[in-house]
Amino acid sequence: MNAFKNTLMCWLQRSIGVGFCVMALVLTGCASTRVVDNDVRSYSTLQTMPAPPTYRLERLPSQQEDTPYRSMIERLATLALTEVGMQRDDAHGALRLELSAYSSSYLPNWPHYNNLNVGFGYGPWGWNPAFGYYGSWRDLPPTLYVREVRLVLRDAEGKPVFESSARYDDIWTNDEAIYRMLFQSALDGFPTPPQGERRLRHEMLP
Repeated sequence: MNAFKNTLMCWLQRSIGVGFCVMALVLTGCASTRVVDNDVRSYSTLQTMPAPPTYRLERLPSQQEDTPYRSMIERLATLALTEVGMQRDDAHGALRLELSAYSSSYLPNWPHYNNLNVGFGYGPWGWNPAFGYYGSWRDLPPTLYVREVRLVLRDAEGKPVFESSARYDDIWTNDEAIYRMLFQSALDGFPTPPQGERRLRHEMLP
């Protein structure tokens, strides 16, 4: 009888231990990566890499103020362009880059829920935040966050030769990682990306 009890206890201990190990592996896997979708829209008349593969950044009047947000956007865009072989040369760049980014948050317009919008932009959208709200404060759904970037490359005569935008709409709020992903998505396939709209999926560290 004692031998049976000992055997049963050993079996239970091993089963519980295996269960905890499996659970730990599952939780570790869930915490280690995040699947993120974003919508991309690209148009290009380029057939090959520009020669020389250089560009200069041209800021719009609304982009002249030096802020941490502007610095982050320009740094991440420069990094993504470098990854596809384009070098920034603000003095003699062959192409002219127009850059813009936008961020906002809102509550989904689900039945019986409110709607709240908060926005902030870098580029044609301007620098001022915008707010909108209607409804009551009961039963709030999860807040969704929108991040969007847009790049336009023009030749020396000002003709657009490449235009691409990428948009994120989800609950995650790591701006550094999200904007890095968006610029990489917007430049996916450069200089000859698939024309028009498509959806890209990324696995990212949280």
